[in-house]
Amino acid sequence: MSNFSDLAFFIELARQPSLAAAAQVLGVTAPNVSRRLAALERRLGVRLLNRTTRRLRLTPGGCRYLEQ
Repeated sequence: MSNFSDLAFFIELARQPSLAAAAQVLGVTAPNVSRRLAALERRLGVRLLNRTTRRLRLTPGGCRYLEQ
């Protein structure tokens, strides 16, 4: 996963219904995906996804990042 750009990583997250599903596609653990997402959100200074244990939903900031 380390060779994925942040945008490619986020695009894959946006395509998946959950962190667990994204982790499976990316070939890493769900905690790794969660940590990378948290780091990306810190760097950008905006929350990108609202997440629960079963579902991901883009925030308005996440929609803008995905569009760009």
